[in-house]
Amino acid sequence: MTPRMVIILATTGSASLLAGAFLFQWLGWAPCKMCLWQRWPHAVAVAIGVLAYFTTQTKWLSGLGALTALVAAGLGVYHSGVELKWWLGPSSCTSSGGLDGLAGAALLPSATNGPALVLCDTLTPFFMELTMANYNALFSIGLIALWAIALRKS
Repeated sequence: MTPRMVIILATTGSASLLAGAFLFQWLGWAPCKMCLWQRWPHAVAVAIGVLAYFTTQTKWLSGLGALTALVAAGLGVYHSGVELKWWLGPSSCTSSGGLDGLAGAALLPSATNGPALVLCDTLTPFFMELTMANYNALFSIGLIALWAIALRKS
């Protein structure tokens, strides 16, 4: 398998994770702030993959792709730990962030004419008792491996 083919696989993986996140958001699963953070490295990885497809400079782009997948995996692990209360998350999207003074109605979409506030430290199993953050971490680790293979083959 050529480096370009492996890069296409890794790029498709990040694009698929992004598409899935947007699909579930469209279906009504509102993302929290940390969920949105986890999308950015995948968007960057897709851009890197597209650039790598149109150039011969695949070695350094593969390294950069691996780095973005590492960031995505790190954010997924961090978010997973926040959900499990292993460590504190950012005060702007967790129950420790001073949101306890708000009335429950203030967190509902009808109160603000916008989406409901989703806390980052709320454990919401998605499939097989794993959360979306767990799946992002696991799949991102696989993407690190793909980018590393592309780097080694370049």
